[in-house]
Amino acid sequence: MILIANMEAEPGFAHSIDQLKAGVGAVDALVAGISHVEAAETVRSVGYGGWPNMIGEMECDGAVMDGTTREVGTVGAVPGTLHVAALAREVMRRLPHVMLTGQGARRFADEIGFNTQDMLFPDSKRVWSKKLDMVLSDEERAAFPDIPLVPLSNVITDPERVRDTTVFLGMDQTGGAGVATSTSGWAWKYPGRLGDSPIPGAGFYADSRFGAVACTHTGEMTMRCNTAHSVIEGLKFGLSLDAAVERAAEDLLDLGTGFLGEVVIHAFDTKNNHRVVSMNGEVPVSYWYWQDGMSAPEKRQSDQL
Repeated sequence: MILIANMEAEPGFAHSIDQLKAGVGAVDALVAGISHVEAAETVRSVGYGGWPNMIGEMECDGAVMDGTTREVGTVGAVPGTLHVAALAREVMRRLPHVMLTGQGARRFADEIGFNTQDMLFPDSKRVWSKKLDMVLSDEERAAFPDIPLVPLSNVITDPERVRDTTVFLGMDQTGGAGVATSTSGWAWKYPGRLGDSPIPGAGFYADSRFGAVACTHTGEMTMRCNTAHSVIEGLKFGLSLDAAVERAAEDLLDLGTGFLGEVVIHAFDTKNNHRVVSMNGEVPVSYWYWQDGMSAPEKRQSDQL
């Protein structure tokens, strides 16, 4: 068994370990842990603690993938919903579809008993409103949000400069690999924006024959390069995990136009190897790691490319 997650996963990481030790399958164990992260006010890029879009609305994204069946469920830009990873799991289990978005995802949530919740954390609302007061004229503020939003996309910046998500990737006692993701998305994003977190092959991928991968930070880049699936494809064609991750990273680093930023790739293979690399960042990032036989999870540092 193995479990990897980024630093934001701390509120639920130990819970996923307990689930894996108890024999729970990978997807269910990962969703159980990530649900704790979604509810944590201290995690400012996921769930209730996250940041709203440009007009002050919370739109959350989530996904799961079962590496044994390669079934996927994802939801994007969902309003009023805390546990979007669990909702994505129900899309995978109940529907013939892979992805639901927006009000359609919320309608599905209503049908299966997910409560509608006020997702705008008071401090997030305060910071968002204060920023608007700084960048808008009195006339624009009075008319907001019925003003052109495109000009604001370059002046309303992420308050913590975090374009992060929460990713859990692991393998259970049967050798089944899985991934779960959850995010409130890029702070102050244009309404309706989706990053890579709900996009199979870009932000996540799991295949129990080879391993699992999940990415964080600048999803606009990994969607262009199909990064997560690229790593799995490298493993499929005989590359080592290190070589597969580095080949995928080369594609990202080769991008010279469009929005560019930091990207972190988290990956493990079925040979008990793992690799976490960060690129375009000033310092390495921390992540959580645990495998069967360890007495406690460890906080480790990524490699930097």
